[in-house]
Amino acid sequence: MRTAQTSKPSQALPHDQSRVLLVGAGPGDPELLTLKAVRALEAADVILYDELVDRAVLKHARREALLTHVGKRGGQPSWKQPDIHNLILSHAAHAKTIVRLKGGDPLVFGRGGEEIAMLRSAGIQVEIIPGITAAVAVAASTQIPLTHRDYSRTVTFLSGAGPGHGLPDFTHIDLEALNDGQHTLAVYMAVKTAGALGLTLLQAGWPASTPVLAVENASQPNERRIRATVTELAKKPTALALEGPTVLLVGRVAGLPVQGSLDIIETTIERVQTHNRELAYA
Repeated sequence: MRTAQTSKPSQALPHDQSRVLLVGAGPGDPELLTLKAVRALEAADVILYDELVDRAVLKHARREALLTHVGKRGGQPSWKQPDIHNLILSHAAHAKTIVRLKGGDPLVFGRGGEEIAMLRSAGIQVEIIPGITAAVAVAASTQIPLTHRDYSRTVTFLSGAGPGHGLPDFTHIDLEALNDGQHTLAVYMAVKTAGALGLTLLQAGWPASTPVLAVENASQPNERRIRATVTELAKKPTALALEGPTVLLVGRVAGLPVQGSLDIIETTIERVQTHNRELAYA
């Protein structure tokens, strides 16, 4: 991977001669990058990339491009959004084409809207190149449809993380109204707050047996899938044992047959309990 320190030419460019592209890198599999995204990377003078961008994607950058990691990670030292804004503006004064490379899609929990507003206010041209968002990658990998004529007429993308990666606040959404057996929740960033999500859904009247499918690192070689219920999510969230980027699908579609390997929380717990009983009587 090629990286370099910021190097500024002495002559600044007028803003109308520079442009910024917000590019979606997709869910992780480099082959899911769009052709338009590849062309943007090949043309970029500067690429500012997020933590969840697979480094293989950066191979499409030209040799002279400046690559800078500006990723955020919960609970660890990370770039602040205002600092990223300032860095983009700094490069826009000296580089013709800047790619802001984001995991998934720039406009789905990617803070792309904030960067668009900032660039417009500065008079800088901005273009959006969409990417495959994680929930769609989960659906493709597991062959679980987000919508289905018989099981789900609607789908809601929901963040499982609150401000500063704290507990989520679901007061903005009427979960009771969505409890009609014909809806799917696709919950991003919910590993650490899975228990709170399960409790909130139970309090909203969702059936205790509602299926939950948790998929970690969708589209990547180390992808894992775990099936549970809303009750198990509320009572035993640590049983998911997931640490990487994870999407939770909640609803009837999450109980449909899955393509590929699948772990089941209840089965795993029962197996351990049986093993322990056998040891006790040995």
